[in-house]
Amino acid sequence: MSDALLVGATGLVGSMVAAQYPAEKLAILARRSPVVGVAGPGWRVAPVDQWCAVVAQERPQVLISCLGTTIRAAGSQAAFRAVDHDLVLAVAGAARRAGARRMIAVSSVGASSASRNFYLRTKGEVEDALRALDFDCLDLLRPGLLTGDRQGPLRIGERLAAIAAPFTDAALHGGLRRYRSIPAQTVAAAIVALSSERGPGVYIHENDDIRALAD
Repeated sequence: MSDALLVGATGLVGSMVAAQYPAEKLAILARRSPVVGVAGPGWRVAPVDQWCAVVAQERPQVLISCLGTTIRAAGSQAAFRAVDHDLVLAVAGAARRAGARRMIAVSSVGASSASRNFYLRTKGEVEDALRALDFDCLDLLRPGLLTGDRQGPLRIGERLAAIAAPFTDAALHGGLRRYRSIPAQTVAAAIVALSSERGPGVYIHENDDIRALAD
């Protein structure tokens, strides 16, 4: 039985969680290892269609999901939904059936199943479905624009937004602070902090709360 199982470890936030989390307490499930042909300690490398079986075998106490892509990177809305909705819920359901009592998931600022925006509506639908799985404790992180050195293909829109972030952030006050940019490193640190014992319930963490947790 793993203390915690991380999915999405090859992404921006997930890779930083993997680097910060105590290695002896974390298993990582991915389609590929960080070094081609070499899976480091704790890594479980398997095709996506085998992930639920791996989760059932691992029986983690805590599931951490940093899974996520963009519609542009995925190629279509359907392909995006297959990852950000279907895969997240499949792994979460497998973990819950295997006895996981807690889940920590990275969502997005503005997530709502009632949103007219496809991306935000999908994120909101995932949050609603995760609540229905009835984890003892569910932590949903809703960061703003993530900044940091991302591996893989360049995302032009995100790079331009990151360059403009210091100026746009300065204009966001009060309730709009949650839309400010936030370093992926900070989000990862908050996830590691959240993995310690917490009381039951569903918790929503937006930018200010994420920063406080990281500190």
